[in-house]
Amino acid sequence: MKPELSVIIVNYNGLQYLKGCFDSLHDKLQGINHEIVVIDNNSKDNSCAYIKQHYPEVVLIESKENHGFGKGNNEAVKHAKGEYILLLNNDTILQDNLLPVLKHIKADATIGAVGIKMVSGTKEYLLSVGKFPDFLGVLKIKNMSKVGTDLVAANFTKNSYDVDWISGSFLLMPKKVYDEVGGFDEKYFMYVEDVDLCREICNKGYRRVFLPNYSYVHFVGFNKSKNPLLLQGLKTYINKHYSGLAAIKLKLALTINATVKRFKNIFNLD
Repeated sequence: MKPELSVIIVNYNGLQYLKGCFDSLHDKLQGINHEIVVIDNNSKDNSCAYIKQHYPEVVLIESKENHGFGKGNNEAVKHAKGEYILLLNNDTILQDNLLPVLKHIKADATIGAVGIKMVSGTKEYLLSVGKFPDFLGVLKIKNMSKVGTDLVAANFTKNSYDVDWISGSFLLMPKKVYDEVGGFDEKYFMYVEDVDLCREICNKGYRRVFLPNYSYVHFVGFNKSKNPLLLQGLKTYINKHYSGLAAIKLKLALTINATVKRFKNIFNLD
């Protein structure tokens, strides 16, 4: 029987997380005919051998190079048979059954992507949605997360929120929407590619929806060592989506951002 949902996981040296992730999928996808497709980006930690031995039902694609996040997902989605796809990080554990989440997106053809609540390994709420980059957002990355008190403070008063972008660590969508926008732009290696994907989904007229009543654990967050990749991602985003005066202003904001980060790094300031 053809699966209804294809779970897409990009793995790179994520062996320590795989059991928790796969076991949670087995538990929380009850009632959903699904498949799990993993692309391994040339891991060196025996991830592939572990998957073959313990989870032989997983569709495993062994890449001989590290494609990064966006291209890795694109390659894996080529093997997906489901009508819907769930892009999921390997360092995640689902906390709730996803059948109601799948039903939500199936019931409304205007929805192009759905996200759910993200929490840390200690169950601390983490913001996983945001605004599309503007001058203040590029000047200070935290401003991209100013999406209202409900979402910032986890003071949820509604069952559903329309947002600009959703984190690629959990992103559920119809496969036809993914195909319609051409998947991830492979000019991004890591960071901001999920913002870009949601921008393309928006440009096609689809909504991006956040459902706070369902959650997942995400263990590995952003750290300062990844700042160069983040800034490069934002530069790629600006060059793609803006021109003229708007692009000049955003590039100025990005230059200021990068300068402040370098200054803080030199003087060991937070």
